[in-house]
Amino acid sequence: MSSTVRPADAGDDLYPTRTTRPTAPFPRRHPVVWAPGADGPLSAAELTAYDRDGCLHLQALLSAEQTAACLAETARLTAEPALRASGRVVPEPDGDGVRSVFEVHALSDTFREIVHSARLAGIARQILGSDVYVHQTRVNLKSAFDGSGFGWHSDFETWHSEDGMPAPRALSLSVALTENAPHNGPLMVIPGAHRTFVPSAGETPPDYHRTSLRGKNLPAGPADRTAVAALARELGIRQFTGPAGSAVVFDSNSLHASAPNVSPFARTNLFVVYNSVENTLGTPYAAPSPRPAYLASRTFAPVPRGD
Repeated sequence: MSSTVRPADAGDDLYPTRTTRPTAPFPRRHPVVWAPGADGPLSAAELTAYDRDGCLHLQALLSAEQTAACLAETARLTAEPALRASGRVVPEPDGDGVRSVFEVHALSDTFREIVHSARLAGIARQILGSDVYVHQTRVNLKSAFDGSGFGWHSDFETWHSEDGMPAPRALSLSVALTENAPHNGPLMVIPGAHRTFVPSAGETPPDYHRTSLRGKNLPAGPADRTAVAALARELGIRQFTGPAGSAVVFDSNSLHASAPNVSPFARTNLFVVYNSVENTLGTPYAAPSPRPAYLASRTFAPVPRGD
């Protein structure tokens, strides 16, 4: 498949966002599980739960040896000065601590093997109903005492606006590399909110990724607070905790967030984003130019089967 940016038809935007004025939320226009009954690692009951909630907790996705190897690679990557200069290492908004490291599967054989594994990629294929490619990988670090939080948002809103992803035919796997506990800023999801698209108000500035990834005083992208409050009152909020090696798979349009970590226990998670090869990126729908490839790959080669 081509890795070039393809033109987007101005009339095909089914998820308008980044408007000058707030726009009311509206129902999702695409399926959640794209091939019900497809074979894969998930059971029929798990697929039903994912379709309903837009998220699913998985136990023991990685072994203790794999999580230890990932933590060692994370320490290596965060210590490389050249990597920091490349933009792939994002600092905390208030200090020099590391908030995120992007494109880890291209920087480390350890991460590549996990991202390409039949277990992880198989979950994505089963839900999305096609071969998949890796849209993005990152490690999010919340250091003890000082790890910053992530406000309420839908990843798809960003990927649609700034990357040109046409439909929410993508998902994320958040894999715990350390324990995720109630006190160290675990992932929170509004179950069922993935069936509602919440537009964001405000224009996307040029090179917005340089500031937005630090997550502070954002002029565009965060979900409308009134809409989040209404959906949370109706549907509740689910907090995902678990030991190292456990994981959460969640839909690209899930509304999610996480609190800062003021505990003395660090929280480090691997995020893997798979997108359908039938949902490749085009021209951004609401941004001046595409984000760098380390944030949104435009090489749409399918993850090989059988690794």
